[in-house]
Amino acid sequence: MKPRGVVTRGTTNPNRLRRVDNWIVETCGDRLRAAPDPLVVDLGYGATPVTAVELRARLAAGIRADVRVVGLEIDPVRVAAAQPAADPPGLTFARGGFELAGLRPALVRAFNVLRQYDEAEVADAWRTVTGRLAPGGALVEGTCDELGRLGGWLLIDADGPRSLTLAARLASLGSPAELAERLPKALIHRNVPGEPIHDLIRALDDAWRAAAAYAPFGPRQRWLHTVAAVRAAGWPVLNGPRRWRHGELTIPWPTIAPT
Repeated sequence: MKPRGVVTRGTTNPNRLRRVDNWIVETCGDRLRAAPDPLVVDLGYGATPVTAVELRARLAAGIRADVRVVGLEIDPVRVAAAQPAADPPGLTFARGGFELAGLRPALVRAFNVLRQYDEAEVADAWRTVTGRLAPGGALVEGTCDELGRLGGWLLIDADGPRSLTLAARLASLGSPAELAERLPKALIHRNVPGEPIHDLIRALDDAWRAAAAYAPFGPRQRWLHTVAAVRAAGWPVLNGPRRWRHGELTIPWPTIAPT
């Protein structure tokens, strides 16, 4: 097993986390605005510091200029390689893993970190991270592909997971079933009959096919009608059309939690 905290984020698309960053700005903005110390950790930023650099820029522009981002990696070689990108106090890099190097951030983003772990280890990792958050803090944990086309992430606080967000670049989406490839680790092995996440993916896929008549108007219109149909069928969709237009769908965790 690889040392805790080391990830294998590639560098194919330097903007691959833009979608989740924009979601953080909109969904977690009030949390950071209210924080006495707007400290954010990019946990396991990978082989290059670009995701941490982008996160700092987006949060500073979209939420508050004094936000501080600390990129943490367990590999000292990666930490050393990131130092030229540091811009203290707003952006720094340090060695650390799930214990967050003793920091007490208001928010942690951990992407493509837990994919390399066993499913049985996920809950302990969540507890370790959330136990070190500042009061009212949150963890955004999930997965995306190298191009940022498909992603899925969880919003987690001290009481556990709160919601799942699925996101797709609609221009390249062939079917919502593709989202199953990038479910967070806690769910990716649960996409089987009898599990709620399987029911959700199937409902999305069925609604997408039923919305085929809207395809000539573009994938966004087809997705809007897909999500509206899923919500009408009884799925408790938390976000509204404004986020649907970005190819997103947010569902409360209890609805899709593993059985």
